[in-house]
Amino acid sequence: MLIAREADHGNRLLAVLPTGDRRRVMEACDTIDLVASDILWEVGGRIRHVYFPTAGFVSLVTVDESSRLEIGLVGNEGMLGTPLVLGIVTSTAQALVQGAGPALRMDAAVFRAMLSRSDTLSRVLDRYLLVLMIQLAQMAACTRFHLLEGRLARWLLMTRDRAGSNAFHITHELLALMLGVRRVGVTRAAASLQRRGLIRYSRGDMSVLDRRGLEAASCRCYRADLRTYERVLSRQLAKPQ
Repeated sequence: MLIAREADHGNRLLAVLPTGDRRRVMEACDTIDLVASDILWEVGGRIRHVYFPTAGFVSLVTVDESSRLEIGLVGNEGMLGTPLVLGIVTSTAQALVQGAGPALRMDAAVFRAMLSRSDTLSRVLDRYLLVLMIQLAQMAACTRFHLLEGRLARWLLMTRDRAGSNAFHITHELLALMLGVRRVGVTRAAASLQRRGLIRYSRGDMSVLDRRGLEAASCRCYRADLRTYERVLSRQLAKPQ
């Protein structure tokens, strides 16, 4: 376990903070490795740490007796542990590591104390919560109204962005879980994207061959999410209004 260094934090949310606030957050973090398939916490579990991924990424998954569905994907654009911002110490979703990689980790009690002392950190994280709320509403509409092929393209782009690579590993079973559909539907949608030369997929190994083409194939939610993040979490908006 290593103490995090400011020069290599690699997290876009931390980059929004002014230098002094960012340095204080970095000094309170350890650098750890996220391991694929690890569960950081379960539904109703106590949140003992917050995480700022720098290369790995984590799915937030709703779980009930008969089904599971991804409701969020967090990578180097954000943080895990947002209920703590609202004073809530337990999770309403399972945090499942999808992509291995480094992350910055801070003790939950330290985070809450820091949040109470820094108006700037509170303001930035409030804005991040707003981004998540807008994106969650967008995802609900996407699941209800958009075709599976476009939704799959969107999810692959989101994963590619957070992985920082055009190649990553993902199974049909996991894709079906993330998209809330049957495995056969994912197989057909992936085959269609592959026939168009946008991706190559074999035995869980996914490669994005044509990013621009995949973006054209995705539903409009992918671009809407990007615009929301940039509009709400720009450096200018990190300052008092």
